[in-house]
Amino acid sequence: MRKLDKIPSCEFCFKDNDIFKYLTKDEYDVVSYIKTCNFFDRGDVIYHEGNRVGGVYCVNKGIVKHYKTGIDGKEQIVRFSKKGDIFGFRSILSEEPACTTTKVIEDAGLCFIPLDQFLSLVNNNPAFSMAIMKMSCVELGAANKYILDIAQKNVRERLAEILLLLNDNFGVTSEGYLAISLTRDELASFVGTATESVIRLLSEFKHDGLIEINRRKIKLVEINKLKKISEIF
Repeated sequence: MRKLDKIPSCEFCFKDNDIFKYLTKDEYDVVSYIKTCNFFDRGDVIYHEGNRVGGVYCVNKGIVKHYKTGIDGKEQIVRFSKKGDIFGFRSILSEEPACTTTKVIEDAGLCFIPLDQFLSLVNNNPAFSMAIMKMSCVELGAANKYILDIAQKNVRERLAEILLLLNDNFGVTSEGYLAISLTRDELASFVGTATESVIRLLSEFKHDGLIEINRRKIKLVEINKLKKISEIF
């Protein structure tokens, strides 16, 4: 971890997250002044599951993953955060330790808003507080859907749905590949299966003309067919 050479302007970051539009001019100025910003390399851990979180993180650049660790030490990725996203607020609002470990998977610039300042915004700005509540409900809904998918869908269906989710959330490069690059282990962790199963299914998807693969890069070729497999329709 190292300090950013240039502190990012909240004006540009806040455009990527609607909740900050509810801040008053004075609140905006205070947040911009009090925040700290640092650069993290791939593999850096922001905080560990079970630790107390001292504030809220805003993603200025890069991607981080949030995962739980099983008894056998195996990771289960539950979601990702990208530019414009914030994380850490659930533990603050619930006054509980972090329920996941957060690790950088693409070199990231993160800004940090201390706990006291964040709680001041929640307590004194009803519109901001409601926006945080809505965001928490959206995350809870996504978590419930994820649990349902794990319970009711087979691995092939889940992999197709995860690929579509990554496509929707992160977009694609100029060459058409998913803009997020995951290792096969990370993809398997998100799908909730063994790495060998993901490798086999990706090979099948490629053979069927549903995707193209270039090392770690994946391009979705037949999106409608993937949707049919994932049972989104």
